[in-house]
Amino acid sequence: MSPLNHRRLQQFKSNKRGYYSFVIFLLLFFISLFAEFIANDKPIIMYHEGQFYMPVLFSSTEQQLGGDLPIEPMYKEPYIRKLVIENGGWFIMPPIPFNYKNADRYIEKAAPAPPSVRHWLGTDDSGKDTLARLIYGFRLSVLFGITLTILSSVIGVTVGAIQGYFGGRIDLFGQRVVEIWTGLPILLILIILASVVTPNVFWLLGILTLFSWMPLVGVVRAEVLRTRNFEYVRAARSLGVSDSGIILRHVLPNAMVATLTFLPFILSGAVTMLTALDFLGFGLPLGSPSLGELLAQGKANIHSPWLGLTGFCTLGLMLTLLIFIGEAVRDAFDPRRTIATNYHV
Repeated sequence: MSPLNHRRLQQFKSNKRGYYSFVIFLLLFFISLFAEFIANDKPIIMYHEGQFYMPVLFSSTEQQLGGDLPIEPMYKEPYIRKLVIENGGWFIMPPIPFNYKNADRYIEKAAPAPPSVRHWLGTDDSGKDTLARLIYGFRLSVLFGITLTILSSVIGVTVGAIQGYFGGRIDLFGQRVVEIWTGLPILLILIILASVVTPNVFWLLGILTLFSWMPLVGVVRAEVLRTRNFEYVRAARSLGVSDSGIILRHVLPNAMVATLTFLPFILSGAVTMLTALDFLGFGLPLGSPSLGELLAQGKANIHSPWLGLTGFCTLGLMLTLLIFIGEAVRDAFDPRRTIATNYHV
């Protein structure tokens, strides 16, 4: 690691609030990656007639367990449990024995059921476990936000670098396009398109990518405009280095410093946009685990406050962590800051 990057890492760690937020966010995201092993109505591992099965990852049929139907068994049914146990078998269920898409058919109270030992955060109005949907929804939101951030950054950095490096008519025309594109009503366009096609994760990702790259253009363009007149860039140009080589090897490394400080904020904006669309009913397909859908459940069931509070607290915690991480990254890349001047909490 170079001395400059080592100093930046130390500056990031010295911002305790941002550093601990980064650790907490990574821990929560890492746990959510194993959602199938944490919240599922299928066993993690099953032993039946001398063989081991992992129903969480690999499907099996009821006939394989000694039943009659060639379909995947419902492991929580007494009949299936009896088939396994009578043959000397056993299985281990996840800590939360409920999936995000299947309702609890043995719920004791009318849905939405309040928090209990069976359902730690209660159920929604269709009897689905709230905690299970929360874990899957958190993972989906973060993965969606990370993917959208990467795609938007690639487009924004490319457009900004081309405008700033070549300047002239290319820069003038590019700026007009960016200004027009920025003025388009994104939410209205998404609502119109949602009435034409059936939205899904990839459809939303593609549409939001078209409108999420613009915040980076101005930052990268300004950095490239400043960098392209440096002496080493002129020397590379006089030595016959191609424009693409100069941009990739000499110009973009300077512009990427400003870009990296924006990434946590772009990620938080992507999560917020997906949540807002799901809350309005123009986001993911019906039944998908989503924080926005959980907030909509809370709005539709005011008499069940655990739904709205769960969605609000989760979204608030996620965005708070991302903002603190963004502030720490921004301070770490600020050359005017030193480790001694960073604040501590």
